[in-house]
Amino acid sequence: RRSGQYTMNHDHSKKIPDGASFDRSGSQDSLDELSMDDYWKELENIHETRGNNHEERVALVVKEPDEGELEEEWLKEAGLSNLFGESSGDSLESMVFLSTLTRTQKAAVEKRVETVTQTMRKKNKQHQIPDVRDIFRLENDSKGKVCDGSEPSAVRTSENKNETLDGTKGNFSLGTDEQKSLLEDMPSSDTDINLEISFAEQAANLKDSSVGKMYKGGGGDTLLPNFRLPKDKTGTTKIGDLAPQDMKKVYSLALIELTALYDILGTEFKQQKAVKIKTKDSGLFGVPLSLLLEQDQKKIPGTKIPLIFQKLIAQIEETTLETEGLLRIPGVATRVKGLCQELEAKFYEGTFNWENVKQHDAASLLKLFIRELPQPLLTVEYLKAFQDVQNLPTRKQQLQALNLLVILLPEANRDTLKVLLEFLQRVIDHRDKNKMTLKNVAMVMAPNLFTFHGLGSKTIEQSEFAMAAGTANVMRFMIQYQKLLWTIPKFIVNQVRKQNTESQKKEKKDKAMKKLLKKMAYDREKHERQEKTPNDTDVPQGVIRVQAPHLSKVSMAIQLTEELKAGDIVARFLSQKSGNVQTLKKEEVFLYEIGGNIGERCLDDDTYMKDLYQLNPNAEWVIKPKQS
Repeated sequence: RRSGQYTMNHDHSKKIPDGASFDRSGSQDSLDELSMDDYWKELENIHETRGNNHEERVALVVKEPDEGELEEEWLKEAGLSNLFGESSGDSLESMVFLSTLTRTQKAAVEKRVETVTQTMRKKNKQHQIPDVRDIFRLENDSKGKVCDGSEPSAVRTSENKNETLDGTKGNFSLGTDEQKSLLEDMPSSDTDINLEISFAEQAANLKDSSVGKMYKGGGGDTLLPNFRLPKDKTGTTKIGDLAPQDMKKVYSLALIELTALYDILGTEFKQQKAVKIKTKDSGLFGVPLSLLLEQDQKKIPGTKIPLIFQKLIAQIEETTLETEGLLRIPGVATRVKGLCQELEAKFYEGTFNWENVKQHDAASLLKLFIRELPQPLLTVEYLKAFQDVQNLPTRKQQLQALNLLVILLPEANRDTLKVLLEFLQRVIDHRDKNKMTLKNVAMVMAPNLFTFHGLGSKTIEQSEFAMAAGTANVMRFMIQYQKLLWTIPKFIVNQVRKQNTESQKKEKKDKAMKKLLKKMAYDREKHERQEKTPNDTDVPQGVIRVQAPHLSKVSMAIQLTEELKAGDIVARFLSQKSGNVQTLKKEEVFLYEIGGNIGERCLDDDTYMKDLYQLNPNAEWVIKPKQS
């Protein structure tokens, strides 16, 4: 019935005049025919614009991978390529990495290694091919009892529920048992997003119990739940708070975690590969994002969002966000095309006259910019995974998957998406006047982000209605929960801390061995001296030394109390003013946790310092401006 209803809609939507105003205030959150109409009309406008484009763009070809190729690519992306192939001997670092994985994450890695191994055996490649079980056995031997205290192939048997992640009782062991009891202890309501425990582990536990049957979140006909993050005393970590070397680890873990989550929920997770196509190497529209930013950084160093994108948003906002039908009503196609050519010629010279640009035209140009990117804003690799979020069983799992996908986007794509979503939220904030509710905005924007030339067009023909409703729902989620999506889950940050700790231990051991060979007695003494942490030297227990090289008070010993927060320490430093130092405002400087078991982490003001100190006692504490 539904598809028939869509055909009817689609035909009759051609007759709806531009200015027709519907009563859009009805049911804000049901996927009614009317709001789907916005989607089909937008699709038509897109096809119209494409039709006018006489120099038709090369469609992006997605390459069908050979057997095992996807998995091999996946292991490379996850930083585990040394588990197979010529370099398979050199896997000490991978062993450290594997020792920090949860049960479900390990299962995901195992599954891929298995496929690659079988493919290699078939192709009879010459280099050594490890057996999956050996990899995890090897890892157990390398550290006594690394991943499970029992027989080496325990990872294979999920019945072995007593597996803890390592034999030690560290501050952040992530073993299944501990996860289980944590799950039971937490009075988590359906709207609390638990970031302490691996999402895939939560899904596995839900699957085992009957709780999972309680709420189904696929459809879009009810109001979206008010999801929230319970406060974390050791501080919430946002994307951008960590140093690049830790971010690399976060990326690998997010990829493995997302794959594990999709595995548990029975959804296929496939990264897609684009065949390289020739793209424009200068200009504004149809230029790769990275190239555009390179161009812009020559003009304004440090630019993170394409200048044309920023300017189009500013142009739309300058008029007023109260205009009825904003983003829905298209600009005049011929005028938009003319503006497009004129911008290409004059934008960088600064001679383009923005006063001539009408608001609806600017909105059309913004959407055109997104569509014309040679690779989708959500990337070829992950566009399908973003679309597939709609197939996950519960709303909470959909949100968790989106969180991991946002972490996986390249920086330029992620930053641009963030600015877009923030802008869309500002449009929705004026819905009383502009009649653009969350639903309407999602309907209008979904085709621009999800139907991609050469990628989206085929799928749209096949299952149009489901695809439309599904991507519009994913779009709604991204707008509604954008603040949550830029958070790095605590269980991933803890896994990074654990990796760093393990690597440091190994490095220390290696160094100690070398030294021992040189001078045994002298060295042992020196080694013991080094074991003392730098903070122990002049600072009594329960006190930390905070450095602030940019402020007039450059250093202070701070007594830790239960209630002391990062924001309090920054405020204490800023209150100590002296004349000769440039004054920095509260929002310009942050307290950083540096070293110990993390590279560097910018702390949110509500971080309880005593709790964090217990998690990372060897860190140094520095107040400084945030690097852009």
